[in-house]
Amino acid sequence: MSDFLLDPRLEADTLPVGDLALSRVLLMDDARFPWLILVPRQPGLAELIDLPEAQRLVLTQEIDRAARFLKELTGAHKLNVAALGNMVRQLHVHVIARFETDDAWPSPVWGRGERRPYGAGDGAAMVARLRAGFGF
Repeated sequence: MSDFLLDPRLEADTLPVGDLALSRVLLMDDARFPWLILVPRQPGLAELIDLPEAQRLVLTQEIDRAARFLKELTGAHKLNVAALGNMVRQLHVHVIARFETDDAWPSPVWGRGERRPYGAGDGAAMVARLRAGFGF
């Protein structure tokens, strides 16, 4: 996994949380939505089908872990899980906690309103809670 490089757009739009067995966990820097992104740490992946079967299983387990933890942490009404890749080709999976009162409900979060970055203290506090919950 030494040739892994995070897409520059993902790097610019997120806060690093830590690494699971396969995936780097990132927090989308948008305080309107508790939003994790899992990026398998392997070069050249664009689609889920690019992962060998055993690693797809690991990724599925990591998505499950992230989704369960995010729901527990936030009390979300709904979880959105998606691997789109239309703007960023590198394989990554979004796990987003949604609330009936959030700025985009019931629509998808993409392209809805202006991104509101976490304040320095709020972002650091959220990352600390995530790191503790994941055991990083």
